[in-house]
Amino acid sequence: MLLLVGLGNPGNEYARNRHNIGFMAVETIAQRHRFTPWKKRFQGQTAEGTVAGDKVLALEPATFMNLSGQSVVAALQFFKLKPENVVVIHDELDLPPGKIRVKKGGGHGGHNGLRSIDAHIGKEYWRIRLGIGHPGNKDLVSGYVLHDFAKADQGWIGPLLDAVSDNLPLIVDGQPELFMNKVTVATQGK
Repeated sequence: MLLLVGLGNPGNEYARNRHNIGFMAVETIAQRHRFTPWKKRFQGQTAEGTVAGDKVLALEPATFMNLSGQSVVAALQFFKLKPENVVVIHDELDLPPGKIRVKKGGGHGGHNGLRSIDAHIGKEYWRIRLGIGHPGNKDLVSGYVLHDFAKADQGWIGPLLDAVSDNLPLIVDGQPELFMNKVTVATQGK
């Protein structure tokens, strides 16, 4: 079983924020792969489905970004999973908009959602980092991530989310490099 966590902040006022691209990704995945309807569990909401023959539980923590680890550890403990069975999809300031990187472990890079998850389950989980770009000045970061995507961003967001969803079976099959390559090829020029 795979625990697929999208990071974001709950509530309609945050729904289109840059910080919520993780939520957007798991919602696209759940819809495309015909997961069950969302229901409240584990201090968040979950939907279940099958991808590449394996059970996948999609989780959106409702604890706000800074406390995401509380929701993740609750689901992890309930299903008796290990951190390596967790894939977290999140926004990444240090990648250009629309770019993607996948890695296991590593630091939180100042991302409060990852910092919280690290504190609860350690660092040995998978991360799918979706680039949102950087505002250019660290003092502008908070306002940047907590604002909606600009109209100019709309051309790459949909193709990126679609490519992540379409190629998720490669993550489930343990092929993160191929997943990253396929998403990159699918979104080139977008």
